[in-house]
Parts: sequence; structure tokens; C-alpha cells
Amino acid sequence: MTQISFAPTARTVRLGQKKIQRLKRAQDIIEMLAWGSVVIVTAMFLVDGGAANVNDWPSALDAISRLTALVGTDLLLIHMLLVARIPWIDKFYGHDKATIAHKKLGKPVLYFVVAHFLASLISFSITEGKNLVATWWWFITDVEDMLTATLGLLLMVLVVVTSLNFARRKMSYEAWFYVHLLSYASVLLAVPHIFTSGSDIAGKPLQTIYWAALYFFVAFNLVWYRALQPVVASLGKGLKVSQVVRESEDTISIYVTGKNIIRLGAQAGQFFLVRPMAKGHWYKAHPFSISATPVDQYLRFTIAIRGDDSAWLQTIKPGTRLILEGPYGVFTEERRTREKVVLMASGIGVTPVRALAESLVARPGDITVIYRVRNEADANLIEELRELCRIRGHKFAVIAGQRGPNGSWLNADPWGRNDQQRLLEIAPDLADSDVFICGPEVWTRQVVKTVVRTGTPSAQIHSEEFAW
Repeated sequence: MTQISFAPTARTVRLGQKKIQRLKRAQDIIEMLAWGSVVIVTAMFLVDGGAANVNDWPSALDAISRLTALVGTDLLLIHMLLVARIPWIDKFYGHDKATIAHKKLGKPVLYFVVAHFLASLISFSITEGKNLVATWWWFITDVEDMLTATLGLLLMVLVVVTSLNFARRKMSYEAWFYVHLLSYASVLLAVPHIFTSGSDIAGKPLQTIYWAALYFFVAFNLVWYRALQPVVASLGKGLKVSQVVRESEDTISIYVTGKNIIRLGAQAGQFFLVRPMAKGHWYKAHPFSISATPVDQYLRFTIAIRGDDSAWLQTIKPGTRLILEGPYGVFTEERRTREKVVLMASGIGVTPVRALAESLVARPGDITVIYRVRNEADANLIEELRELCRIRGHKFAVIAGQRGPNGSWLNADPWGRNDQQRLLEIAPDLADSDVFICGPEVWTRQVVKTVVRTGTPSAQIHSEEFAW
């Protein structure tokens, strides 16, 4: 372990529930705009006589096809914005919540689009007096832009299926990522038929302007924030690896330097998607938390072996150029409302906790750090945390050993106390504290349940798992 000087904290921090109230008001505005767009497209459908013209089965199916197309497309654009890594979404929701909302919206979007396709197919089948197969063949061979729209639908089905839990568990992050790039292709393939064949848009200036503006807004956010802005910022600052430090058998810390690196705006507790500009790796980006308070001189990431790419990163050389996407996440002091704070970490989840322990504004005794490890002798950053807590006056508790019985997230207890009792012995002021939790997904969920049982309000519990 290299010697590291700890960054000074800020002099003051804003606390209290007003922070949460302002956050919720901003979230309400964003959500009102999103649902408002659904109301607008529905109103356009009704004003255009969408429901008034229903008088038989084909006209009813045509109305269903039109309405599901409008609502489904609108929700699809919202669905895409949620993972565009847009600062104004990440600031108020965080990467995890935005990603979870994106996943929940995936099935309804697919249902609307499939309903649109089936209703349209059956309606034309009845009107033309043909069977469904013959009608479908007529769609893709004679109707303008319908072949590309059908291909877009098939790609969308593939993307949604690979997002289901049973499929995602069997896929690597890289495979999942590349399959999900097809979602952009599915949208691009469907766009032409919306403007050429869609009776609610084609030939109608107001609707055309609205939908064109909506598509442009989403496309701009996707292209700028997901592709161009990270490249422009990283190359402009000349970001590169300046030093690599071995922390343990399977973990390194890399120090990233560049011009005015502090202007990236990173905060302790946040993470970046790190893309090494090296042969065979330049097209792969992976999430890594900052493991020390960002300073003018460098950013530091501590990376453990968790797959092929993190294994390769153990051998990364100083001088390697990097593209950093971010910073992301709300696992920061901005979510803090209380004077007392409990930081809880397990595994590589120690990296954002280590950075937070360094940056939090606090008096001696305000901060409690709990570090759950299997083997204290080879725990990542443990000596840094120990020294940091000694200097700052934080309470530091290391819980080492195999997990206890009955689903315990702590080690075995010879006195038979449950996790809740033991946690309150370490942090008796837990219910009056902000609690930041970072670790493996299952462990984090168990800890959150225990913290809730102690009476700690959910608004004071903060966790991030880098959902995908």
C-alpha cells in the first residue's frame, strides 16, 4: 500500500429535511412532464376522432392500433431516456433507480407495441378478407416502411427477453450491453413508418412537429451524453493512468491524472464508467467507484478481479489513455440529512465508503464505519480506513469471518445475538443517522432489511448496486 495523504473536508454541510423536500419536488416535476407527454398524445388521438369513429370490429381494432402505437412510442422514448445517463436525471434519481425504472417500463412498452401490431394486422385481415399470414405478407411487401418496422419489433422482443431475470443471469455484462444496443436499431427501424404510414402523424403539421421535436430531444440526449460528451471531456483533459498500486492479491488502485480533473465534478461516493483506450478494450466500459476524495491532482479507482476485463485491468500500464463516462450516482453527502452517519461496506463496496469516510463533514464521533470482511489480513483498503478513522475520530468496526447461520450478514456470534441487536451495539444512534450501504447485491438487501427493523426511516437509508 502506498502512503496517501487524506484530503481535507469541506467546512460545512447542509443538513435537514428541506433537502429531501426539494429533491421530491424536482422529481415530481420530471414525472409530471413524463406523464404529461402520455396525456398529450392520448388527447391528440381523441381530438382527431380516434374513439368517435368506432362502429364495428375493424374500426375498434384500428382505434386500438392507433392509441397503443402513440402511447407505446411515447413510453419507449421515456424508456430510452432513463438509461441515457443524463445528468439531470442522474442528479435526482441516481443511476440505480433510473435503471430499475427503465427495466420496469420495458414490458409495458413491449405490450403496447405488440398490441399495436396485432390490432393493425387483425383489422386489415378482416377488412381485406385475407388470413393473417397473407395480410402480414402484404404488410411487409407492399406497405411503405412496414418491413423495417417489423424488423424493429423483432429486435425489441429480443431486447426485452434478454432483460428478463432468467436470461440476464446467464449473460455477461458485455453480452447484455451489445444486445441492448439493438434497442436503438429497433427504434430507428420503426421511425420511418410512423411518419409515412401513421394516420395520427402523416400529413398533420402539429402532430408532426410534436413528434419530431420529441424524437430530436431524445436523440440529442442519447448522442451527447452517452457518446460525445465523455469523449470530448476525457480527450480534452488528457486523462491517463499515472500510477498503478497493488492493494492485495486481486486488487489494484489506479490513479488517473489530467488537466483540471477536478472540473469533472466528481464527488466521493460516485462512480465512473471507465473505458481504457487500449487494443481490444477501447469499446468496453465498466463501472468503478472513486476510492478516494477527488482532488486537483488525481482521481483514484480501486479495482478487484470480478471478470475478464477487471482481470485485464490488473495489468494496465501507466500512460494508458482513458475515457471516463460520468460521474454517476447519488451515494454522496448531498443525500445526507443528519449529523450522525453510519457507513457500511462489504467486498469491493468499500471503495465508495472509503471515499465518503474521507470527505464527510463531521465532528469526532459523528461517523461510524462498519467493514464486513472474510479475511481481515487481505481486506481491501483496510489499513487506509483504519488510519483515516483514527485521524478523523471516526468509530471503526471490522466484522471478520464466515457468515453466521440463518441468513446472517454478520459473522457467527457465540452469544446468539441477532443481526439487529449486534448492529445497534456498534451504532446505537442508528435510527437518528444517515446510513450508507455498499456491497454485493444480496448482502446489501439483507443489511437494508436489518436497518429498517431498527426503526431507521427509509429516507435515511442510501444504497447503490450499479444495476444493469
